[in-house]
Amino acid sequence: MPELPDVTVYVEALQTRCAGQILERIRITGPSLLRSVHPTPADVAGRRVRGVHRLGKRIVFALEEDFFVVVHLMIAGRFRWRPQKTKPGRKLGLAAFDFGSGTLLLTEASSRKRASLHLVRGAAELARHDPGGLEVLEASGEAFGTRLLSANHTLKRALTDPRLFGGIGNAYSDEILHRARLSPVKLTSRLDPDEIDRLYAAVRETLLEWTQRLRDETGDRFPEHVTAFRKGMAVHGRYREPCPDCASPVQRIVYASNETNYCAGCQTGGRLLADRALSRLLKKDWPRSLDELEARLAGDRLPIPKR
Repeated sequence: MPELPDVTVYVEALQTRCAGQILERIRITGPSLLRSVHPTPADVAGRRVRGVHRLGKRIVFALEEDFFVVVHLMIAGRFRWRPQKTKPGRKLGLAAFDFGSGTLLLTEASSRKRASLHLVRGAAELARHDPGGLEVLEASGEAFGTRLLSANHTLKRALTDPRLFGGIGNAYSDEILHRARLSPVKLTSRLDPDEIDRLYAAVRETLLEWTQRLRDETGDRFPEHVTAFRKGMAVHGRYREPCPDCASPVQRIVYASNETNYCAGCQTGGRLLADRALSRLLKKDWPRSLDELEARLAGDRLPIPKR
């Protein structure tokens, strides 16, 4: 799912291309995309774009007369900037937004169509699409700590809860926790002030660093290769690869369709966290430490699931 750095670069590219332009028409081809009834696509057509901004992980086009186009890309939704009147692809295309400067395509490379489009009018209606997460890059350390401790969750869950923090998802939460040297399953209620300060600094440093890296990578082009798996990431998507800081193999916790990547050497004192898929299978044979895991692997006594 595109997160704060990716969405920010999207917004900047769209602001350059769409602000001041007339949204001539919205052509919707994905039957599940439009999630609102009023206003209609015809109601917003022909209105000038006043600006484009981020709302959590959502992208908002602000139009004349207080109309808003709200797009949530979810996991596999992506934007493509193409010449005027380009048709959405039959397989991946969900919609086309026609401007005088070009056409913005919305695609989704998944059989489960989760991306959504809402058309709303008025600030109050727009506010209903804001999950309320704290924008850490705009918040003080004190505000961050207060929000973090407002609910007792694991750090992974807290960082990725859009009601607590805006724009952070599965990928960058892994990177943040690795930089902060904190376990993803540590409870927020058990953090000391130094750990909260480290986490606050890690959130800001990680998001700012990756936003600038993506800006530099994109340049004046439209961002076409938005992905959750980036070269240069420390742990996310790097299962069994060496940690760039301590060379220990990166570990993971698998749950549902997601996974958490972490370094046992840097984040958990060498202790392996229980993997729901594999530890349930092995039960008492599940290794408790990184050293025990490596010994098992060397003896071919531990099955390793494919990525």
